[in-house]
Amino acid sequence: MEWVETTGRTVEEAKDAALDELGVDEQDAEFELVEEPKVGLFGRIRSEARVRARVRPTAPRPKEDRRDRRRKKSRDGDGERERTGQAAKAGGGDAGGETATATATAEDRPARREPARRGGGGERRPPRERRDREQDGSERPRQEGTQVDEDVPMAEQGEVARQFLAGLLTELGANGEVAVTELDEDTVEVTVTGDDLGTLIGPKGVTLTALQELTRTVVQRRTGGRNGRLLVDVSGYRQKRRQALEQFTRGLAATVRETGVRKVLEPMHPADRKVVHDTVNELEGVHTLSQGEEPRRYVVIVPDEAS
Repeated sequence: MEWVETTGRTVEEAKDAALDELGVDEQDAEFELVEEPKVGLFGRIRSEARVRARVRPTAPRPKEDRRDRRRKKSRDGDGERERTGQAAKAGGGDAGGETATATATAEDRPARREPARRGGGGERRPPRERRDREQDGSERPRQEGTQVDEDVPMAEQGEVARQFLAGLLTELGANGEVAVTELDEDTVEVTVTGDDLGTLIGPKGVTLTALQELTRTVVQRRTGGRNGRLLVDVSGYRQKRRQALEQFTRGLAATVRETGVRKVLEPMHPADRKVVHDTVNELEGVHTLSQGEEPRRYVVIVPDEAS
């Protein structure tokens, strides 16, 4: 994930702007302080704080840890086999004792010795069980829900998301097509198009947001990957909402610039806040702040002369 660089009157403001631009929560990002704010006479800001941020990457587990884990599994497996062998030998010894002390005819002895001979080394396991035990080692193929040490390609994550959403449409009895688009090396968008898909969007996109989180969870469990960004859109809703939000933001910014009075917007998701920040950054005489805590975090449009 590429780094983004943002500024603010304080370090916290710069971090907030970076989070909104990345569209993630603070625990999913990492920061570098480039420059601290400088204050001049009468508390005026001479230069703003500057930070660099990016989505926190998923670091692979160190090779030493993986080798230690494999050695531990190997030791545990050897110990289990040794305990099983000792228990089998103990059982075989008793059977052999009974055979030695029992009174039997010459015809009976071969029949008695045969079970004792098989039991002397413990009951022999079927070949299938041995193969299953061997598959429990470190070379076992990755199964659904297991974690991986390296990043999963975004194309693979997108395909898993496509299959899940296609299956969901079938279960709902809805008609639609699912397509995958790689926006960049770290972002993939899965789009659902069709008729009468409003139930997947919900009021103000609430259902769509939940659907996106559900799809992300399914992809993480099936692939083990947690890198990159996965976006879900239905019937072009996000694009339409972005255009409407940009227009609404420009109108508010014009009012703030003319009146000098800040405007507080309603709480939004990180993706919508990013649209507001991006739109205001292109305008003169106004800037934005993020305030509040998730999920009630909101944007404030402020005139440049306001402190």
